[in-house]
Amino acid sequence: MKLYTRTGDSGLTSLKGGRVQKDDPHVEAYGTVDELNSFVGIAAAQAAAAAATQALAAELVEIQQELFDCGSDLAFAVPAEQHYKVTAEMTERLEQWIDAHTDAAPPIQRFILPGGSELSATLHVCRTVCRRAERRIVTLSSEHPIPAEALKYINRLSDYFFAAARSANALLGVPDTEYVRSANVFKTRDKS
Repeated sequence: MKLYTRTGDSGLTSLKGGRVQKDDPHVEAYGTVDELNSFVGIAAAQAAAAAATQALAAELVEIQQELFDCGSDLAFAVPAEQHYKVTAEMTERLEQWIDAHTDAAPPIQRFILPGGSELSATLHVCRTVCRRAERRIVTLSSEHPIPAEALKYINRLSDYFFAAARSANALLGVPDTEYVRSANVFKTRDKS
């Protein structure tokens, strides 16, 4: 099998149900999701390298599968709800993982900078690319119907990357890097 088809040499590519320019909002959306998936692959490899973050590595590999599902859902030229793969259950599971990672990290009081451990820094890159993917999906939604669950999933996923980045630092024994000019913006509520 040859990797090249020559069908895109004129600047067009195929969606499920039609051909569009390579800068079409569909392509921008699923292309950015694909870019995110590549960064998640780096984070998964980094997480797999340390015993303390093996469970995180497994989550990231599952997220890679789901990002492929998300890209697939965004590649329909016309709505095809019966074929969509991203489900509400995927987003709910992300919320459970977010809560677990939040509990594993020390309480946050100030804004933090991306970094600490290399894994945490990579997860922050994932977070920012995820936010860009979300913006591309919102742009797509202003012109075409989109799979609503895919947008919800991507929105929640950026929160997951933030929580996972902080958890990774905690698991690896590396402190978060606080933004030194930040006020105490995450005030803890009195639990009494």
